[in-house]
Amino acid sequence: MLRQSMTSYVTKSGLSVHPMLVDFVEREALPGLKITAEQFWSGFAAMLAEHVPTNARLLAKRDELQGKIDDWHRRYGPVSSNPQGYEFFLRDIGYLVNEPADFTIETLGLDPEISSLCGPQLVVPVSNARYALNAANARWGSLYDAHYGTDVISRDGDLAPGQGYNAARGAAVVARAAQFLDEAFPLAAGSHKDVTGYHVVKNGETRMLAVDTQAGRTGLRDPSAFVGYGGTEENGEIVLRHNGLHAILVIAPKTPIGAAHAAGLSDVIVEAALTTIQDCEDSVAAVDAEDKVGVYRNWLGLMNGSLQDTFEKGGKSVTRTLKDDRSYKDVDGEPLTLKGRSLLLVRNVGHLMTTDAVLLDGKPVGEGLMDAALTALCALHDKGNNSRTGAIYVVKPKMHGPEEVAFACAIFSSVEKILDLAPNTIKIGIMDEERRTSANLKAAIYEARARVFFINTGFLDRTGDEIHTSMEAGAVLRKDEIKGERWISSYEDRNVLIGLQCGFSGKAQIGKGMWARPDDMAAMMDAKIGHPNSGANTAWVPSPTAATLHALHYHQVDVFEAQKRRHNQPLPPLSDLFSMPVQVPYSLSREEITRELENNAQGILGYVVRWVQQGVGCSKVPDINNVGLMEDRATCRISSQAVANWLRHGLVSRDEVTSVFERMAAVVDDQNASDPIYRPMAENYQSVAFQAALDLALHGADQPSGYTEPLLHAARRKVKAREAGKLAQ
Repeated sequence: MLRQSMTSYVTKSGLSVHPMLVDFVEREALPGLKITAEQFWSGFAAMLAEHVPTNARLLAKRDELQGKIDDWHRRYGPVSSNPQGYEFFLRDIGYLVNEPADFTIETLGLDPEISSLCGPQLVVPVSNARYALNAANARWGSLYDAHYGTDVISRDGDLAPGQGYNAARGAAVVARAAQFLDEAFPLAAGSHKDVTGYHVVKNGETRMLAVDTQAGRTGLRDPSAFVGYGGTEENGEIVLRHNGLHAILVIAPKTPIGAAHAAGLSDVIVEAALTTIQDCEDSVAAVDAEDKVGVYRNWLGLMNGSLQDTFEKGGKSVTRTLKDDRSYKDVDGEPLTLKGRSLLLVRNVGHLMTTDAVLLDGKPVGEGLMDAALTALCALHDKGNNSRTGAIYVVKPKMHGPEEVAFACAIFSSVEKILDLAPNTIKIGIMDEERRTSANLKAAIYEARARVFFINTGFLDRTGDEIHTSMEAGAVLRKDEIKGERWISSYEDRNVLIGLQCGFSGKAQIGKGMWARPDDMAAMMDAKIGHPNSGANTAWVPSPTAATLHALHYHQVDVFEAQKRRHNQPLPPLSDLFSMPVQVPYSLSREEITRELENNAQGILGYVVRWVQQGVGCSKVPDINNVGLMEDRATCRISSQAVANWLRHGLVSRDEVTSVFERMAAVVDDQNASDPIYRPMAENYQSVAFQAALDLALHGADQPSGYTEPLLHAARRKVKAREAGKLAQ
């Protein structure tokens, strides 16, 4: 690892700390708090001394177990050759642990967005202030805008968007909104498409919603769905609620859109992204102290409300800040306040990587240890604008089994002592994305039973880990084939059912993974309703617009009723979870093999080049067919492990892999031709970006758990060092 000279570090309680981190902690994060610099640094030093050795031991155990699994596969082949023997073997080596007796999670002090409300979840790189603010403000979204601007409304014929406003398309949007209102807030008689007026009228000491239609006056079939109002009769807002989620009818008859509606309805605003993960991990390229301080600074700004970003949009300078709460009156005329922002969670990095932002005995410390202390420190500046209960929500990824979950909880306990927080103030979200955690999920939850607020599935990282764990079993299936396999459905079902067994319903979140095609919203609306139907409280979406649309699914499906339906369903056995097959020898043609290799190589190159050259950790990357896909390190992990696996089992050769990567570099260069700061790879196959991408494939089998971080971090640091050298000249 590249590291700056020891002489430029600052000594703090025996630690060597990068001066940028010292300045951030002492000049930005600590002011306004009761914690002194001495208290923080001495506590942090003690925490590192306690936990760094455990961190190293747990990582060594990963390697030890993987080595034993590799040996088993070399001896016996794929799991299908001896499934019972494989499960016995996993128990014998300690990969599978004894399951605890039935229990119910004990977490207290959770916000309603976690415990009792169901809706979309965004994940956004906190390193990008514009995106971080946009996601935080995505609690509310315009249904009109979300429909008009996406393919949910057909873009063919008279409905094509065009340059200016298309009145026919607008009418289709209004009709679709009326359909939503009829489903979620039906009238006692008639349809919202025929409404000529919405009126808040007094009914004794309370107010009710009166609705005029072409057939006469009516009201809501469920009058209690009307919960508030604001503004005036001529320019007002009407607040409705269904399945715990709010929708706001915006009455503005003098606006262009409102003037075209008989009731002056100019928009329907729906409650959308209830929660947002501000990410320090897979969607971020933070490789040194400078980058990490930038991440922490933005998180601090979100917590104290000061974060803002100014940028050019549509030829104008725009400054984005955090939105305020929305203020109304309830049916009794009393103040009604609705949160204006998504509840923010922060995803720390996992246990693997180290950082030289802090040195203990001259050695880099676990980056996850630093994240735990610094993100919690910043969260102390939240005075109730984020969590109304004072909770700090940390999503912890890439943990392998219950012992690593227990380790994360021990870290959080140490942080709570440093910051004088009550025990279990820091809540943990367990990302069920590594196979050892999936196979021991109940035991993993048990270790965090007093602070767990979230479990979720992540098909992408989970598949990458499955390929790496079974690297020696045989040649893996093609990526599109894997999605239909029994182990995937078993994984998804076990996550929900185990969560329900452990008492998550009405207490904590059960989440589902990302929709990766941000431009394909019509398909998302057809497919993603499956997530709430499965009993998941939340699911990841790629944009605020997608959150607005996905929110409609939580009006269509009562998740808690879905959970009741599923509660007593049988749990798929571990044999299903371990059932990923291998490729039948000689079942693929050379053309099919080459096509899959090209697809993987193009995806790796398209993601890695922006990561290494520009420090972009997550972006919409065109695939080989020029379809934009949301890519982060998880998607890169799958592709690199798939190529490494085929290389290991002789479906492709090293020379063939290199040749395809060189050919695909030209494709990626062409796809990025409009980017003025992009540096082509086909002109220089020795470039850091190209070599990093190629190394992920050629050396993927040797990477710890198949992770991409070690190679990506090293490459990005090399580019930053060269850029710094040029500036210094």
